[in-house]
Amino acid sequence: MGKLQGMSEASVTNSAPVRRKLSAGPLSRGDKWFFRTASIAANFAFVLVALILIFLFIQALPAITSQGLPFIYGTEWNNSKDPIVMQIGPMIWGSVLVGALGVVFATPLAISLSYLIVFMLPSRSAKAATTLVDLLAALPSVILGLWGLFVFTPVAAQWSSLLNSYVGWFPLFQVSTADNGFLGSPFIAGWIVAIMIVPIITSITREVFSQLDRDLINGALALGGSRLSVFRRVIFPTSSGAVVGGVLLGLGRALGETVAIFYVLQLSFDFNWAQILEPKGGAVASMILSKFGEASEEEVSGLIAAGLVLFILTLGINFLASVIVNRAQPWRKI
Repeated sequence: MGKLQGMSEASVTNSAPVRRKLSAGPLSRGDKWFFRTASIAANFAFVLVALILIFLFIQALPAITSQGLPFIYGTEWNNSKDPIVMQIGPMIWGSVLVGALGVVFATPLAISLSYLIVFMLPSRSAKAATTLVDLLAALPSVILGLWGLFVFTPVAAQWSSLLNSYVGWFPLFQVSTADNGFLGSPFIAGWIVAIMIVPIITSITREVFSQLDRDLINGALALGGSRLSVFRRVIFPTSSGAVVGGVLLGLGRALGETVAIFYVLQLSFDFNWAQILEPKGGAVASMILSKFGEASEEEVSGLIAAGLVLFILTLGINFLASVIVNRAQPWRKI
């Protein structure tokens, strides 16, 4: 009996069907050509980024070699000296400061807009609101910069005056002088940048909110939870990773903003660490715009080196954002 049982088990094992591997990729000739063309087009983006990096590095190499490490953290840009001095420390910090302010201002607006579109508005109104928000992303930087200079700046200057009057004891809102009427500050530039990155953060947050389990949310509301408590305990914890990724993508966009900040921010090669109402600041992109027209050959190399630093910083932030979004939404990998 033992031998028969062993033989039967062996026959069952041997007769088990062999698992076949599913073929990956297109089968028909047309699908194969389409797949190859799409793959080449997608991979060309990475090649293009690599070529841009190589070009910037070659053009910036003379400035990097002559200036050394102080190019990153120094506080002087003087083309009258021999050799020329080119340092962009305040500009790098100013870009980060303005970008961070833009994210702080834009994130609550973007999350509120996303919640309104996904969970509160009827379908037709939601589509109209989505279209309006997306159209905001299509506005040129020059238009927003001019609007910020002539329309928004006087309003923001009044806000700055109120902040300085009532909470000026806090270091963030202190100013050494208010003779210029609180104009040209990182506070104003941060608001302009916030308007520009709201559509980016809203788009990603809206997409994540729309993929949440509606039955879970409706069940939480049916059990007596308020909209605020359901958002705090159900919606936001589930989507927080993707929201953070969207915020980082918006920050990457804010760091590279040029014209809008150029109009509303007073550039200064002194570090403005955190006094957001002080009429001095910096931004790498705006500094490049202001100096490129009359720059010498050496200065052009330094400005390209500044662009290289900004490009690498933006790439790093965007890469971090993509990693966070992919981890927060594993179904996108399927």
